[in-house]
Amino acid sequence: MAPQAFALRIPDAAVADLKTRLGLTRFPDAAPGEPWAYGASVDYMRELVAYWRDRFDWRAQEAALNEFPQFKVALHDIDLHFLHVPGQGPNPYPLLLMHGWPGSVFEMLDIVPRLTDPGRFGGDPKDAFTVVAPSLPGYGLSFEPGQKRFILQDIAACLHDLMTDILGYPIFAAQGGDWGAGIASLIGQKYPSSVCGIHLNLLFAPREKGTTNTTGEARYNAQIAHWLKEETGYQQIQGTKPQTLAFALTDSPAGLAAWIVEKFRTWSDNDGVPESAIGRDRLLANIALYWFTAAIGSSFWPYYGRLHAGLPISPEHPVGVPTGYAAFPKEIIVPPRSIAEKTYTNIQRWTEMKAGGHFAAMEQPAALAADIQEFFRPLRQP
Repeated sequence: MAPQAFALRIPDAAVADLKTRLGLTRFPDAAPGEPWAYGASVDYMRELVAYWRDRFDWRAQEAALNEFPQFKVALHDIDLHFLHVPGQGPNPYPLLLMHGWPGSVFEMLDIVPRLTDPGRFGGDPKDAFTVVAPSLPGYGLSFEPGQKRFILQDIAACLHDLMTDILGYPIFAAQGGDWGAGIASLIGQKYPSSVCGIHLNLLFAPREKGTTNTTGEARYNAQIAHWLKEETGYQQIQGTKPQTLAFALTDSPAGLAAWIVEKFRTWSDNDGVPESAIGRDRLLANIALYWFTAAIGSSFWPYYGRLHAGLPISPEHPVGVPTGYAAFPKEIIVPPRSIAEKTYTNIQRWTEMKAGGHFAAMEQPAALAADIQEFFRPLRQP
């Protein structure tokens, strides 16, 4: 069970095959109306596919990932991939840092140095973390064809065991957004003695329309109504017929890109195109990792689990460990604190961020890192 050093190297033949497939893309016609009104813009996707085929440098992105110490370890019947980056400070604290869907470890490349070496960015070396950033089981480099599927509860158990049993951190900090926030919440709920606290940039607050006692709660109800009507189709197909969708997205890189890019545009703090929030090369690196690993179908499984096994984070199953929340203004839904506290009963820090959306580690790495450091500063245990 000892971790083995790992470096990513996609074969040249796979890179060439991708470019060939991109060159053979058959684009749909554009429906009348605004370009993004019904999903990904056809004109935008034509330009993005051409850039991906002709100008995108996968090797540069691969090298950027390989600058960080990476490992694989046999755990819970899979080979789990993770970054394990030592902190640069007098007493670095272990931090489990988690992405979600449709993200990957490429989300973390800009924030990890800020967390491991704060002195390099003008911060206090005493705030340094040793960061463990896994590819979630079933995602990217933690996927091989034919392996078992993981729902959220399974992922939380696996990553808890990575930190405690494999890496020897009996108590650690945990942070995440999207499914990463759900996993951090579950670890706090199921293994409270293993964490000093959790920091989230998405909250699993109740999404049923409730009574309206404040302006914030009324706004939250309106957000939920819009979300349920206009934005949850992907959850239904990924949560009910994931295998069918996997055929299309595993066969067509342009289709895969359209499926993912639309979420980056809808959920990030941008001016109409994702690149105003997230660099195009890093965005394509994230998509390309899904492509090269053929992991898109497996990545759907937390949605299947949510619809069929229930969401294990709720007021009926609350989280009581110290919790910090960074509320980014363009997050999918930002609940009022009165609603969030029904699920998270020990919120000790609530920060209204100035800019940013769902992909906070990519959009606002400096601001997110600073909030993580400030939250955990009084919670670090010797």
